[in-house]
Formats: sequence, C-alpha cells, structure tokens
Amino acid sequence: MKRTGLFTLLALCTGSALADKVVSIGFSGPLSGGAALYGKDTQSGVEMAINEINRAGGIRVGGEKVTFRLVSVDDRYLPNETATNVRRLTTQGVQYIFVPHAGGIQAVQPLAVRDPEFLLVAYSSEPKILAANNPMTFMLPPRYDNYAEPFVRTQMKAFGKRLGLIGTTSAYGKQWTDLIESEWKKQGGTVGRDNGVDYNTTVDYSAAVTKVLAEKPDVLFIGGPSQPTALVVKAAREQGFKGGFIVMDQAKFEQMETVVPRNYLDGSVGVLPTKEFPGTQVFVTRYQGLYKKIPTSEAGLNYMGMNVLAKAMELAGTTSDPRKVRAQLAAAAKAVPQSKTVYKLFGVTGQGHVDAEFIIASVRGGKYTKLRVDKTFK
Repeated sequence: MKRTGLFTLLALCTGSALADKVVSIGFSGPLSGGAALYGKDTQSGVEMAINEINRAGGIRVGGEKVTFRLVSVDDRYLPNETATNVRRLTTQGVQYIFVPHAGGIQAVQPLAVRDPEFLLVAYSSEPKILAANNPMTFMLPPRYDNYAEPFVRTQMKAFGKRLGLIGTTSAYGKQWTDLIESEWKKQGGTVGRDNGVDYNTTVDYSAAVTKVLAEKPDVLFIGGPSQPTALVVKAAREQGFKGGFIVMDQAKFEQMETVVPRNYLDGSVGVLPTKEFPGTQVFVTRYQGLYKKIPTSEAGLNYMGMNVLAKAMELAGTTSDPRKVRAQLAAAAKAVPQSKTVYKLFGVTGQGHVDAEFIIASVRGGKYTKLRVDKTFK
C-alpha cells in the first residue's frame, strides 16, 4: 500500500509539473483577400513573441509556469466577421484578442466590457478607438492625426497646392482622406474630387489614376495595404506624374520597394521603415531569419505588444482577470527590456495607449530623410 501511495504521489507531482498553464491569445484579422499580407504581418509579430516566450520557459504567474498559444481566425477585413470571430473566441475562454484594423476594433470594443470581458489589443491608428474611453482596450500605434500637419506642410512646400485624392475606400481610408483633405485646405491648398478605390479588390489602378491625374494635382494622397499602394504609385509614374505622394500609415515604404523601384517613391512622405529606426537591428535580424522578409511596424508593434502583455500578466499575478492585467500595462511597459520592445518605449497611458518613439520620413534621392515634427506624438 505504501508503495502504491508513493507511486501515486510521484505521479501526481510529475503530472502537475508537466501540466503548465497554457493561455490562449486570440487574433482576428485579414488572412485572405487583398489585405492578407497586411494581416499576416501583424499576426507574425504576435507569433514571434509567443514562440520566444515559450522557448525561454514561459512566464511565472503566482508561482505557476505559463506558456501561450496563438489562436488565429480570418475575418477578411470585414468588421461583422471580426465580431463573429471574437464571440467565438470568448466562448472558448480566450480573454486576450489582437485585432489589426479599425473597423473590426470599433465593432468589438463594446463586446470587450461585456460578460465575458476580454482585453482587446488594437493595432490601428484610428483616434476614435481612444475616444471611446474603453477600459479594456490596449492600443499599439500612434494616432494617425499626428501625421496630417507635417505631411501636408512638407508636400505643399515641395510640390504645390493642388491635391488629388485616391486613397482606399475602407472606413479607415475614408477617415484618413477626410483628415488630409481638411488639413490641406487649412494650409491654403485646393482639393480635387475623391477618386478613392477599394485597394482590397482592385487589380488594375490605371483607370482610377488617369481620372485623378486629369485634375492636374501637384500631390496625390494614396494608401491602403502596401502592395496595392505601390501599384497606384506605379500607375501614376508610368502615366507621367512627377509630383509628390502623401502615403497613409498603413502602407509601408519597405514593402512598397519590393513592388516598385525606390526612385518611384521619391517625393513621398510616410512612416519611416522599421529597419531605419535606431536600436531595431537585433529584432530586424531575428525576424528576417524566421520569416524571410523585412519587418514593418505591423510586426514590430505587435511583437512589442505581446511582450508587454505577458509582463503585465506577471505583474498582475493573474492570467484570468484581464481587467487586472490591463491595469499593469504601464508598469509592464517600463519593465520589458529594450530588445523586446523594438522601438523606444516610454510607457502606456491611462487610456491604454502605447507611448513610444515613432518617426515619419520623406524619400529624397532614394534615401529616407527624417522629418522634423513640431509636436509630440500622442
């Protein structure tokens, strides 16, 4: 009997040692369709962070070893499908969910504070996400309204006062278009018709570009996912456009370069490539080794977000109370080492918004030139 009891005790001890807690991290984003590459870039940052944390032995929460698994579902960039996916994930006990597009984020923010609550990790620069004052939102990128004034000032001075509009027609794209149009007029310029097209379904941009160029613009506002944005640039340059581009923050220069020559991008303003930020080389090298491509801020900020989230769980002493975890995000941001944050990270605001260094740039002579910004990014 004693032998049996000892065997049982050993089995129980061994079983408890093996039965580490596994916390599911949800992801709902576009993994198919025109925005699939964008969705997979955001997903890869979360995935990379989770794999590194797990290989390092996980985290310790209340004396318990915790590892993570990523549960990804495709929403095709459609907010109604995001809501469906989130409901499915929460019924499966998932309490931490990454969503990388404004429409989807805004659709599920009300769900985050209902039973069961979950922490929504939002990858979008839409200011309305913060304006909602949602206590269960953790927003990663800087607000896009920081970009408008320096983008417009730089391009109007360099090229002239006539602006053409050919952004994507998603909800996010329309909001960006309205912002740039308003700022352009505020600085004394004139704006043509909105010639926006759906960057997720359009294949040939020649006709749309012909229409906007007929207005004789000095600068074009463009943007959506990187690859179709580059095709808009290609069509404009091949039709003889010599002016400048204001590039929405969703499109990334480093990805556009894989579609068009960099000299096509001369005269553009946009977000500085991640590889050009100081202190990012370790992350860039690791990421390229794993995914065989250059990381953008989609990967970098989501990688950082997952590392901050994991540290917040440690500090909160719980993985099952996302409200307590959210309360520790500011402290976690200061505790995560620089190698795991990619960008220079200052903290997390009371609204749950990352406060990090972010830099905008123009392309001149095939090189990226950092732009001076007169106000601190929000």
